[in-house]
Amino acid sequence: MASQTSAASHLSAAAVQSLEEVHIRHPLNPASDVFLRRLTPIFGLQRLALYVARVPPGKESFLFHRHERDEEFLVILSGHGRAEIGEDTFEVGPGDIMAFPAPHGPPHHLINPFDDDLVYLMGGESSGFDIAHFPKINKQMVFSKSEIRLVDVEASQKMSFADWQTPSSTGDVEP
Repeated sequence: MASQTSAASHLSAAAVQSLEEVHIRHPLNPASDVFLRRLTPIFGLQRLALYVARVPPGKESFLFHRHERDEEFLVILSGHGRAEIGEDTFEVGPGDIMAFPAPHGPPHHLINPFDDDLVYLMGGESSGFDIAHFPKINKQMVFSKSEIRLVDVEASQKMSFADWQTPSSTGDVEP
């Protein structure tokens, strides 16, 4: 494993297994139950988030969502699950790969209805600013380096650049 002053270029499976798991639950999904092993700092990655994630039997990853800015990928390492991707549901298992481009990639979510842990490599961009869209509940989360904000889309006001122009403005303002 890497020392605190240098980044690793290789990590054995045993070393990954020995990493501390951080237990998280998505605040909008009571069935969410995920254990993360954070690889990003070990490799010294600055622009890529990289984790080994584990979802126990009968639990779910996060919440059906898509990203506005940060692209994401998943590689199933062990176990089986169900992936909701757009309007489709797929059974997934070891070796399966899913990728979600931003900003127009499909919403997605993992569920583990099976008897064994679902373990996968999860990675993606780490831009420092992203918006997660939750289409089934019509909410958004705005992520910045300093905070996370939950937005109720129905309660928010939709605006355009025309709302910012004064009546005496000449010329068009492009977004």
